[in-house]
Order: sequence, then C-alpha cells, then structure tokens
Amino acid sequence: MSDPVTPTKTISDFEATLNQADTAVASFEKDDKTFVHRARGFLRENPTAIPALIILLAVLAFGVIADNFMTASTLSLILKQVTVVGIIAIAQTIVILTAGIDLSVGAMLVISAMVMGRLTTLQDIPFYLAIPAGLAIGTLMGMINGLLVTKARIPPLIVTLGTLYIFNALKLWYTGSESVRPTALAEKAPELLVFGKAFNIGGANFILGSFALIALAFIVWFMLTRTAWGRHVTAVGDDPDAAMLSGVQIDKILISVYALAGLICAFGAWVAIGRVGSMSPIAFETVALDSITAVVIGGTSLFGGRASIVGSVLGAIIVGVFNTG
Repeated sequence: MSDPVTPTKTISDFEATLNQADTAVASFEKDDKTFVHRARGFLRENPTAIPALIILLAVLAFGVIADNFMTASTLSLILKQVTVVGIIAIAQTIVILTAGIDLSVGAMLVISAMVMGRLTTLQDIPFYLAIPAGLAIGTLMGMINGLLVTKARIPPLIVTLGTLYIFNALKLWYTGSESVRPTALAEKAPELLVFGKAFNIGGANFILGSFALIALAFIVWFMLTRTAWGRHVTAVGDDPDAAMLSGVQIDKILISVYALAGLICAFGAWVAIGRVGSMSPIAFETVALDSITAVVIGGTSLFGGRASIVGSVLGAIIVGVFNTG
C-alpha cells in the first residue's frame, strides 16, 4: 500500500496568497446609451406607445397633405367612424389572446342588430325585451363557436370560417334581404338609436357610442388584468398544456371567451344601429378584417399569450385615420 500523498501547499500558504490579492470592489464604466437605444427600450417596455406614435405621425402627415384634415370636426368624424370597429376589435382581442381567431364577428353583429330592429319595428316588441334578445343571440352564436373549438377540436380558423357562411345565410333568410328603415326605428324604437346621440365639445362632434367604446375597453381591460378569469385566459393563450397542469379548465375558459366575444359583438350591433341610424343585412362585411388589422397593429400577438386592449382601440383609430386620409 503506497504512502499518502503530502500536499505541496498548506492552508496557510493559500491564506497568505489571498491576503495579497486586490481587495478593490469591481466597478463598471457608465454606459451612456444613445437616444435610439433609450427609445427602443421605452417602446419595448411600453408597446402601446407604438400605435400611439403611428397615429401621431399619420395625423401630422395627412395634416400636411390635406388642409382641412387637422380640424376638430375631421378628427371627431374619424372617432365616430371607428367606434364599431373598435368595439369588434375588443371582442377579437380576447379571442386572439387565446391563440384563436373569429372571422364571424361581422355576421354576429348584423344578426344581433337585425333581431333588435325587426323585433321592435315589425313585431312591436318593447325595446327592453328586444335588446336583451339581441344580446342573447350574439352570446349564443359566440358560444356555438366556442363549443365547436373545444368539443369538436376543430381549429378556430376553420370553425369561424364555417360559421361565417352559416350566419350569413341565416341573416339573409331571417331578414328576407330587407333592411330596417330609419323612419321605423325613430318611430317605434328610438332607444335603439341612443348611441348615435351627438355631443358638441369644443367644436368637435362626439357620439355616445364613442364613450361606450371607452367604457367597454376599460371593463374588458379590468377583466383581463385584474381578475382570475383574465389570468386564466392569458395562461391558456400562452401555454395551454402548462395551464391545464396548473388546474385551469381550458374548455370552460375558451367557451366563455367566445361567448363573451359574441356578447360584445351584439353590444356593438346596438351601437351600430345608433351610429348608422338603420341596419342592412349586408352591412359591415369588412369589419372582421378591419378588427384583425386593428388588433395586430395594437400589439396583440397572433400566437396568443399577449394582448393589449388599449392598443387594439388605438389600432382601430389607425385604420380610420388611413381610410379617411
């Protein structure tokens, strides 16, 4: 058996070497970031600032091109025009937050509006029954989308593309391709026109529907950021497997999301009646694409897990600015 190896250095040798080491605290030179780096960091921390900046630049650009663009009346007109798109964009946002998409939002809006209008003008049903009926129809259509996505396991794009054509056929069958006339609404159901009531503030004309858009955005923002339901929705969109392992009931969350989107579309139908003053079965055919555009511009990820309600509303305004300009 060999003798144990004797260490060449003792503990005291290491201590002596350590005492000779530099005891100065490490310091780093201050990194003076340029304006571009600071701006990039600010936009990364505040993604909503990007659509706000786009709006500012677009308004300034169109103000230089067109003499009458930067007036109170023109800017308020843009806000009135995007009221319905903004409401539908909020509905689209919560669906896209779950990594889904809803192409049937326009059809749900029109059917809900026609139900409200026809019940009051043709069947003499009181508005306090017709409006809840329209809201219920919108919620039911959204719930059908959610059930098909969760129970049939069909991708949301395929589901809502199919229900888009089904709902379009239903609205033509239900209405007989007849519009709800403004005279009939004004005579029998003026309550349906309440969101079209105009206010003049500082030379700018605003409608009650614009304030409804702001209120709805705040409510949905609160639901997504301050409630357990909102955290579950974000978790499902970010990583559904992890959400399931955490105890989140994914199917119930998705059904509630699509049902809420249908309810918001039905509310948008009520606002649309007041905004337009009538309703046609072929109205708002491009609102689905406009809402998706607004949501994407506003900073919501198409892959789910990240959304901005304020950004979606600003994205809707961007769409209105470029359409008007």
